Order: sequence, then C-alpha cells, then structure tokens
Amino acid sequence: MTEIQQTIEYLREQLRHHEHLYHVLDAPSIADAEYDALMRELKAIEDAHPELVTPDSPTQRVGGKPREGFVKLPHSSPMLSLDNALNETELREFDARVRGLLPNEEFHYVAELKLDGLSMAVQYHNGQLARAITRGDGSVGEDVTENARTIRSIPLSVKHQADFEVRGEVVFNKRAFEKLNAERDAQQLPRFANPRNAAAGALRVLDPKITAERKLEYFAYFLFVDGRPALPSHSATLKELEQRGLKVHQGHRICTDVEALIEFCNHWEAQRDALPFEIDGVVCKVDSIDQQTRLGWTAKAPRWAIAFKFAARQEKTRIDDIEVSVGRTGALTPTAILQPVGIGGVTVSRATLHNEDEIERLGVQVGDTVLVERAGDVIPKVVRVVSQGETRRPFVMPTSCPICDGDIVRAEGESASRCINTNCPARLKESLLHFSSRGVMDIDGLGNVLADQLVDRGLIKNVAEVYSLTLEQLLQLDRMGQKSAEKLLANIDASRKQPLSRMLNALGIPFVGERTAQILADTFGDLDKIAHATIEELQHAEEVGPKVAASIQQFFAQDQNRDLIERLRAAGLSFTCEVRVKEQGKFTGITFVLTGTLPSMTREEASALIEAQGGKVTGSVSKKTGYVVAGAEAGSKLDKAAALGVRVLDEAGLRELLEGAN
Repeated sequence: MTEIQQTIEYLREQLRHHEHLYHVLDAPSIADAEYDALMRELKAIEDAHPELVTPDSPTQRVGGKPREGFVKLPHSSPMLSLDNALNETELREFDARVRGLLPNEEFHYVAELKLDGLSMAVQYHNGQLARAITRGDGSVGEDVTENARTIRSIPLSVKHQADFEVRGEVVFNKRAFEKLNAERDAQQLPRFANPRNAAAGALRVLDPKITAERKLEYFAYFLFVDGRPALPSHSATLKELEQRGLKVHQGHRICTDVEALIEFCNHWEAQRDALPFEIDGVVCKVDSIDQQTRLGWTAKAPRWAIAFKFAARQEKTRIDDIEVSVGRTGALTPTAILQPVGIGGVTVSRATLHNEDEIERLGVQVGDTVLVERAGDVIPKVVRVVSQGETRRPFVMPTSCPICDGDIVRAEGESASRCINTNCPARLKESLLHFSSRGVMDIDGLGNVLADQLVDRGLIKNVAEVYSLTLEQLLQLDRMGQKSAEKLLANIDASRKQPLSRMLNALGIPFVGERTAQILADTFGDLDKIAHATIEELQHAEEVGPKVAASIQQFFAQDQNRDLIERLRAAGLSFTCEVRVKEQGKFTGITFVLTGTLPSMTREEASALIEAQGGKVTGSVSKKTGYVVAGAEAGSKLDKAAALGVRVLDEAGLRELLEGAN
C-alpha cells in the first residue's frame, strides 16, 4: 500500500469513527470544525487521485445526479403492521392471548419506544451498504438507496462481511422539523403536518442533496438474513445491531410480565415531550424468536407483538373561522381556523372538522371555544365544544366548488359533499394518477412526481390531454431523460387499446370501481348507452342499485365530464365491447362470499370457477348470501355468517359442490 493510500485509509477510519460517535452514540469527541477539516483533507486527496475513491468513503454520502424516479422492489419478507392496544385493558388482553397460545411456557417481552417515522429496510452485501427500500405496502417498497446514504447514522460499510438486512425507522428531530417549517413559512410554502410526514417527504425527494439537508436519523430494530431473524431472541438482536455499528435507541427494556410492560408504557408516556423526536407509543414483542414463530401471524399483523398507543394530547382554543378545502378525490373538507395553541410542543392553528355531519354532531360554530386533539400521526381535530361564543355563527357548505365553480353533490348515505368535475384543478393530480395506474389504463412511468410536474406546469388540464403530450414537452421536465420520455410515450400510446371496462374505471365515477365498471361494460357494451341511460335502465345491470345509478347519471350530466368523454373519443380509446351473456349453470342465482386464505387456490381462481357456473361472488355477507367459503385466517365475515345462519364451506366443500355442478 502506498503512502497516499495509507493516508486515505487513516482519514476514512478517523471520519467513520467520529461519525459513529456523533450520529450513533451521541457522544462526539471532537469539535465540528475538526471533523470538517478531516473531511476537507480527505476530499482534496481523493480529488487528486479519483482512482482511489471507493463507494464507502465518507466523502461519497452525497453524489451523482438527481434520479428520474423511484424503482419499486420487493421485500425479502413482508413488513407487516402491528395491531394496537389503546389502553391497559387491551394490553392485558394481548398478554392473555399470548399466554393462552403458550400454555405453561416461560417467556419475556421486549418493550421499545414506537418511533413516529418511516419504516425502511437497509441491506448490506459483503459489508457494504447495497440497498435501502421504503416499507411501501409491506410487500413492495421504493428503492431510496442514494437518499439513505446521506443519513449519517447508517454506516456505508461495516466490519461484518456477511450479507444481512436491517430494518428500522427514519425519524426527523423535532428541533430540525420546527426549523424546516419556519423556512417554509418564510418561502410561503405549505407547512409539514408532523415530523413523520417531513421524514417521508425528505426520503422520497429525487435529489439526495435535499435529503442530506434534512439531517434525518435512523434507528434499527430488526436484523434479518435471507428474510428471517438472524438471532434467537429480539434482545440479542438489539445488542448485535449495536455491535455492527447501527444506532439503537436505548429506551428499551426486557419485561418479565404485563405489569412491567404497563409500567414501561406509563413511564414513557409521561416523558415523551422530553425526547428530541416524536413517539406515539410503545411496541411490545415476545423476546424469543422460536416463540414468535409458533405464535404466528394473522393476515395483517404478528400475534407476538402489539403497539400500545399513547392517548392523544388536547388543549382548548377558539375557532376564528371555518374554511373549505377540496381534496384530491373531490371531497370538500371543512377546516377550523384556530387561535394558535401549543399542543405537545407543536403550534396548532388548524384542525379538521371532517364533514357536515361531524359539524352537526359536535354542534360547533365559528366563535366557539373547543377542545382540540393532536395525535402524533394525524392532523389535529376538534373533539368537542367547551363553551359557545357570544357572537357565534353557523357554518354553511358552499353550493359550488370553491376551486372550479363546478357542481357540488352529496350522495344519499354519504357524509362528504364532492365536486364531481373530474378536471377540477384540486383533484386533477389524483384523477391523473388513478387514470394511469396499474389495473386501470396501466401507463407505467406516470407516477406522483411526474403528475405533479405535468399539472403544475399546465401541460395537462384534464386527463385526456395525456394523449397530447409530446417528446419535446416531456424533455423539458425535471429529471426526465430521452429514454424515459420515449418509453412513457410508448406506454401512453399502448393504453389506447385498453378495454371499455378499464376506461370506465379510469373516469373516476363515484362508486364505480373495477368490478362495477366490468359489469356495466358487459351489460351495455357501449359507453354512449351508459351515458344516456336512465336510472332505471342502469339498475338492470347486476349489482347496480339506485345509489350507484344516480352517481353515474350525475357524472355524465356534467358539461366538463361530457367534454372529457369527447376528448377521449378523439384520442382513439375504446368506447365499445361485446355484450357478455351471463353464464348459466347450477349456481345461477346463488351468491358466494370468499374469506380467508384457501389451501390450494387463490380467491380469483375460486371466483372464476363459481362464476363459470352462473354464481355471483360479492364482498359482504347478508341474509341473501348462499354460501361463505372460508379459508385460513377468516375474519369477521365468518362471524357474520354464523350469526345469520349462512352455510359455510371450506375449500374441499366448494370443490365437492363444483364437482356436483359439472
């Protein structure tokens, strides 16, 4: 090794050591100026000798050009959510369930703070940081590796050379969060609702330099090899993570029984405001991995863990006004404008009132003093009226959209009033994302970031204009390269061939999803016939009742929506299809409901077999249900079937019924 290489390695080891002390152990041993001097010295040598730069060098945390988008990647094993315990009674019930499933066995719990951040998996290959993936939907997340490299508490390399995966939480320091919001106020930008939203936004920006500026932290709590826990206990895992250089929050404890768990939860609920970051509860896990495995999982959450949620924090203040915002689905949401009040270290000046029904239930008017509640992960809400104002005045929902002046409709049985103009600027981005999504028009590459740019720059004023986009327009967008633009245009062109049912779903008609759109297409075979049908005629389609029929008619009665249809017609989309003759068979007139996981067939396969015999598959159990087909982890539908006396079949029973039908 040359003298220059030795100097480089020495500087890198010094910088890694001080990064670990500062960002992981919170115990810096040198001043920031000394650290910066070491970094400048290393960078100067690497600039002079670029052939000696390595990916794990401390100088390489931020680098490269901003990306064009995020790639979705599958997780090595599902990242499941947790069931919640909202009070001591529910925590004791969790303990009783565990003891019932582990009779006569000794076990311990590990209690950890429930950090209010963004879950992320970090993978190491041969000791080098290889990939970081957000939680996403639990099965598939987004590759945010370049952004994760900027988080100083995530080591770029570790001495442990085997491949492994770490799971943990990305959090935003409260002081940094308040500073960020102050900067956004100065720039007249919308404030972030809470540190978790700010952390998620920072991790998902396309430019890693922006992520680096946010100074995020990463706390680890799982260690996996090949998608499975690497050690025999969770407590051993936390120790091993520290040994490998990861940051583990020290607010965790082994508890021998539920009383110790409750004591731990009560202690940290009282201390939560003293922490430098947000927590919204405590996670309680059975320590032994063997016992975890035997306890197993439900369809959504492990049986061996639960999240004890802290009570929301509340304060009194006055409502100065009530404003209405239009959401991305067209729903109008009344928001209380408050006299600013501090709740849990955060200044609150707005609180949601949800809808007209909620305002009526609360009996709230402008000028009233109210109790406002703020949980860590939601927008503050009004809980109740404390005292009525002397000059109070009632709220009246507007009769036309405050954004586009379009018609406002409140369907029977619905709590929300909605703007039904698909092209309303307030809902256009969401309309565009729905239109292009997988299973609808399937325009791969048209995601959140691109939709924001297309709408914000005025390139798209309604979803039909996606078919008018040009290569020149796309190349003017941020982080859009030639190949990406050409591929997107090809995907847009291919979407013209999607069937009528897909286009019906893409229109975003309230209550018309994938199944109803397919039924309408199969029944009428022509979009124009659907658009001009009466409410009575629409109800001839199976599963279309008065509420859905009225929604369809209201949609096509809007001038803006009729104009959209004509634009889509001009773009060459499919407006007709073959009318499907309903299958006749032994199951004709019989309704089935599927619940749980079947041993050897998917729900889609089971549904196809039932429908081939003329049967109907629905999602809810009623007195009219003929059979409920139940598999493993069947939920409340099975309970409802028992209460209503509906016959229940397992997969073998369904197959026997099908064999008798053939």
